[in-house]
Amino acid sequence: MPSHFIHPSNFSIEGITNISANNYNHYGERSSKSSIEKLREHIAAGALHNSAERCDAPKCHPETRVAVQDEVVSWICHGNSDGVPKKLMWVTGPAGTGKTAVMGSVSDTCQGKGIIAATHFFSSFSGSADRRSKRYFVPTLAYQLVQHKALSQVADEILSAVEHNPAIFEQKLEVQLEQLILEPLRACRDRPRLLEWPKAILIDGLDECEADQYHDMTRSNTPRSKEDDQIEILSVLEKAASDPDFPFRIVIASRPEHAIKRFFADVANSMTRELFLDERYDPDSDMALFLESKFANIRRQCQLPSSWPGNASRALVANASGQFIYVATVGRFMEGCGGDPEQLLKQVLQLPGANAYTNPLAPLDALYAHILNSSPDPHVSVLWLNLIFREKYLEVPVRPVYGEPKIPPPATFVRLYLESYSGEASHVFRNLNSLVSIPSMKNHNSPYRLYHKSLVDFLQRRSRSGDLYIESTVVFDHLVDRYFHLWKSRS
Repeated sequence: MPSHFIHPSNFSIEGITNISANNYNHYGERSSKSSIEKLREHIAAGALHNSAERCDAPKCHPETRVAVQDEVVSWICHGNSDGVPKKLMWVTGPAGTGKTAVMGSVSDTCQGKGIIAATHFFSSFSGSADRRSKRYFVPTLAYQLVQHKALSQVADEILSAVEHNPAIFEQKLEVQLEQLILEPLRACRDRPRLLEWPKAILIDGLDECEADQYHDMTRSNTPRSKEDDQIEILSVLEKAASDPDFPFRIVIASRPEHAIKRFFADVANSMTRELFLDERYDPDSDMALFLESKFANIRRQCQLPSSWPGNASRALVANASGQFIYVATVGRFMEGCGGDPEQLLKQVLQLPGANAYTNPLAPLDALYAHILNSSPDPHVSVLWLNLIFREKYLEVPVRPVYGEPKIPPPATFVRLYLESYSGEASHVFRNLNSLVSIPSMKNHNSPYRLYHKSLVDFLQRRSRSGDLYIESTVVFDHLVDRYFHLWKSRS
């Protein structure tokens, strides 16, 4: 036996490859990950309100949506003085009413006041894949609590919980909430400086959380629905709000979809204040102010007379029916087309459906159809939009794991897959930059992004898109045709 094996102690040999020793140290080898690093690996960084990923996210135009922003911030700061204090606020309203813009601006205001504890902005059609999954939700909130200067003692407890149970990220949301947030808060409830803690957690786009799937043969073949995951999130938030040691108010913004609406009506009604974005918050005045600002920019750039565009703002606001997405799209259409502003505005004002008060979506649908028909080949343009955004056939998993969220592919990949000739993408997306954010040809990493999810709603309903509607089977057949073409041409 070699000399270094004489009188061995404190080591073991397993099989023939793995050696562990109490005092073993390999110099230069990286130490094990810290608790904060483990936590960081399981967050949706793009879901933070001030993330780089959200640098172009909608915000309220200056001096607009003032009433609704003031109401949310006032409730956060002074809600305890209400006759019946409540811990949850549900900000809701139809598509296009500006919920995400309001939540983004409120987040900025709360950040400036030092009263924001954490945010999470879900997104199903733009940004990273982890922004559409529940699995990153609780760790993302916990990570922000760790980062908050006023919560250093809570941070120590959270990181201790991660160190004690590194598998917490694979457990149910309820367990994650208990171990990563509620137990750390309870451990610090008697600590001084509690009054200096932040006051609010803001969550936007809950309806855009999509279902995670699990490869479990004991379950039925019925896939898990997105409503299942959304209700699971709401359930843990209701549990948190019910805990006397949970000090934060929670603001949740979403569309009034059936499952979410039923939860707030049947389960959390007694602790929820509902804020519905309707005419009480004077959206018409806000949209008029927004349009006047846009028209002023166009006047300066195109050297138009100060009288232009007359009373057009009033007509456009009437067409919008309270939907900010309508006037925002009009603004992008007029700024980005490079055509004669007077002619572009005339086109918008003469669109069919502009006075269809019985259907508030008719003006928006007519605007979408007009922009799509301005493409050199509307059918191909709509086909591409369906492939990329409606069916999401081209998305790829973050990791090759069953149920793992998928991410939008870079625009470069889309072009390589879908183009039947060089430069077709530029042809397809010509005149569509008011609907789609289009990366430059030199940008090889960024995907195509929609400015608003309502375009997907338009594409997937024949009653809205009319002659532009394409059946899912046609979209899939085109995907397969492109696959076999590439397979044959490139071997």
